[in-house]
Amino acid sequence: MTFSLFRAAVLAGASASASASQMAAVCDSDAFQTIVQPSPGSIDARAVWLDRRLAQWPGVENAGRFKLYHSPDGTIAAPTGGTVTGASGALSLAAFSGALAPDVAQRFKYVGKGAVLIVAASDLARLPDLHRQQLVLVQEDEDGKVRAATRLQAAGALDDLYAAAESASDLGAIPARRSTTFKLWAPTARQVSVCTYDSGSGRATAIDTMRLDRATGIWSATRKGDLSGKYYKYAVDVVADGTGLVRNMVTDPYSVSLTTDSKRSYIASLASPRLKPAGWDKSAPPATVTTQTDMVVYELHVRDFSINDATVPAARRGKYAAFSHTGSNGMKHLAALARTGMTDVHLLPVYDIATIPERGCAQPAPTGAAESEAQQTLIRQTAATDCFNWGYDPYHFNAPEGSYASDAADGATRIVELRGMVMNLHRAGLRVGMDVVYNHTFASGQKEKSVLDRIVPGYYHRLNAAGGVEQSTCCDNTATENRMMAKLMIDSAALWAREYRIDSFRFDLMGHQPRAAMERLQARVNAAAGRHVQLIGEGWNFGEVADGARFMQASQLSLNGSGIGTFSDRARDHVRGGSAADGGADLIRRQGYINGLVYDPNALAGERAPADLMQAADMVRVGLAGSVRSYAMTTWKDSTLALEAIDYNGQPAGYASEPGEVVNYVENHDNQTLYDMNVFKLPLATSGAERARVQTLGTAINAFSQGVAYFHAGIDTLRSKSMDRNSFNSGDWFNRIDWTYQDNYFGTGAPPADDNAKDYALIKPLLANAALKPAPADIAFTRNAFRDLLKIRASSTLFRMRSAQDIGQRLRFYNTGSKQVPTVIAAHIDGTGYAGAGFAGVTYFINVDKVAHTLDVAEMRGRRLRLHPVHTAPTAADQRAAASTFDSATGRFTIPARTAVVFVE
Repeated sequence: MTFSLFRAAVLAGASASASASQMAAVCDSDAFQTIVQPSPGSIDARAVWLDRRLAQWPGVENAGRFKLYHSPDGTIAAPTGGTVTGASGALSLAAFSGALAPDVAQRFKYVGKGAVLIVAASDLARLPDLHRQQLVLVQEDEDGKVRAATRLQAAGALDDLYAAAESASDLGAIPARRSTTFKLWAPTARQVSVCTYDSGSGRATAIDTMRLDRATGIWSATRKGDLSGKYYKYAVDVVADGTGLVRNMVTDPYSVSLTTDSKRSYIASLASPRLKPAGWDKSAPPATVTTQTDMVVYELHVRDFSINDATVPAARRGKYAAFSHTGSNGMKHLAALARTGMTDVHLLPVYDIATIPERGCAQPAPTGAAESEAQQTLIRQTAATDCFNWGYDPYHFNAPEGSYASDAADGATRIVELRGMVMNLHRAGLRVGMDVVYNHTFASGQKEKSVLDRIVPGYYHRLNAAGGVEQSTCCDNTATENRMMAKLMIDSAALWAREYRIDSFRFDLMGHQPRAAMERLQARVNAAAGRHVQLIGEGWNFGEVADGARFMQASQLSLNGSGIGTFSDRARDHVRGGSAADGGADLIRRQGYINGLVYDPNALAGERAPADLMQAADMVRVGLAGSVRSYAMTTWKDSTLALEAIDYNGQPAGYASEPGEVVNYVENHDNQTLYDMNVFKLPLATSGAERARVQTLGTAINAFSQGVAYFHAGIDTLRSKSMDRNSFNSGDWFNRIDWTYQDNYFGTGAPPADDNAKDYALIKPLLANAALKPAPADIAFTRNAFRDLLKIRASSTLFRMRSAQDIGQRLRFYNTGSKQVPTVIAAHIDGTGYAGAGFAGVTYFINVDKVAHTLDVAEMRGRRLRLHPVHTAPTAADQRAAASTFDSATGRFTIPARTAVVFVE
């Protein structure tokens, strides 16, 4: 279909007289893109618009003359040494010698030095229209020959020109009783139309041309009638580098739901009663969290939760609806956790995921020996088409994932069922958190599953010096420093908080986002929810934004004082041993505090200095003190230092201003489970019962640490992924959980070769060793001991103090310095006058050694201490902990081997 015919069809549709063939040609084509005018080739974007009038071209001297060529069809060619062709006109740019505005200079501080150019004042009014064309900046010699040519990265100009769009509150499809309005921010589009459909798969019923608001860059159209329950797509004409002038058939970035495989956007008012499960309006989250440190989180994948649970009807396994079966093994497990002190379930992504087929996904059924490669071979054959993925590949940020719904074809079903899941978790006593991934998208450019870039090319993603999309996050990085990408993120989070009653958010790779954007988001979600919504995330510092290269990041060292929590690797790495990047023999050699460092060396450990163990013990204490900057403790070198003065790989060990800014964990969905890591690191002769105790030591350190306590689903049942270090696409087989507590799925085949094959020589003999598979009794012990730890943490606010000042005043470590018994952590927390303390004080010990230890603590002489009531209850799981003793006259404690125990007064 020619471009002129397309225009005719759109105009005809606007007057409600388009022929069926014209409308079908625009709206019903299977093509996601039509090239109207092909480009003669791609041109790098090495220059950067700083605002609407200034551009900077790194590496280019201010010599010769500069022209900004434009073409509505994207046909410019600018060969070096030749002349420009394919342009419809040009503007002359002059050198700019003034000072940049401070905010502009700060935003673009990363741009390399080079010519700064300015658009003539008389040409500024033309720029909005020219941004809807191809723009190529050319440096020419006196004869008009091309010395250099580049496109320009447009975000600075678009943010300046269309700042008013940030205030828009009605992007997307908004149905009302008499009309339905569509609004799309697409300031660089040549034209935009909206196709509407009565169903998710039928032919279009209407096409409407949209009108551009030149102040905001927002296109809009209104149709008569409430179109709720119908579907739509946009036809967006844009100039795309290397492609030319294209018509993209694209879904809405603000879609609230979709049809199967995200082919069409769904029209809905989320306030509609038909989109609410019974009881939704009267349901509310449990009031279990007063402040961020009250949070005890269980990280859970929707499909993992029930796909292996025979007590859930087959049709509902792996679905949102599985959470409605309160009598299922899985829901009984969650309810038991809630009763004992778990406050939150954090769901791995439930927004629309790009890589899970929503109809007819594969469900392989592997078989094979414990160390066989057959299982993973079968899994890999269907990895791209099976029903499983973690979901860190966002497609539409605001719409529920359809593969978890009972009917992916109906846009309403996924909304109702996701809300039902939230409501059922609330009724079970658990708040609901959501894992969100705003730092990247699954695709960019002109790929079929690219949404944002096919509407505003080159705007939503962070670009490198040549104009390519940065991919340090593994995928196509978004640019949340740009006004409308930050708005999309903030609007999205507010929608989830308001419409789905999400209680907290976990931000994937949050350090790739500006702190300022996250603080604006905090204010918005609080307002949307009508209460405080907790924010936590990964504050890792890496990539093109590292060390504040582009903006102040939402990272560990930059978020202190914000109240936003980040995951701490300080204690994690020392508890487990090594780091997440370890491979080869280091997986075994680098033991951690709980699995034998120095005191129980494995076959590859070699000689380790006692100082290594004392240093690890100090880092565990850092975690127990909440990694707060101001807390002072005596180190193994007999120095008393604030935690911010203790080194952790060149960074301060204490990095947070307040304990709520730290999330403590020893296992989450990433990397090997704690059980699998301990298989690597514990001596092979360690019994199953002792392995269960080591697992419990890891969870005890987390439970006793100040800050947010975060646990991976299955850590309490010795969950194994058969040694898989990265199970994001490993299918149900390597991600199963057994809520009958009979199996942890260790030894169910060699894990997928993609990320593990280099370690097969180590992994396969371990998987083949039947002695390393736990007995049901080991699983039951770990489960029950974990629940006891939750009860202990819930029993007193002393384990979750509110401020760094509280921690500094009340927490004291004993058995420190160069003369310590390094395998025993000893701490006392003063409860005098502290709200919710429940006790005058608590004293806890964590003995990771294979043997019992006796400690004399002079400060405890004459105190009236007793074992915590959880330890002495008839249902207490750990009878060894109940055998711990205290002699008041001498201040002497005896702590059994591999035991965590709490005394109270």
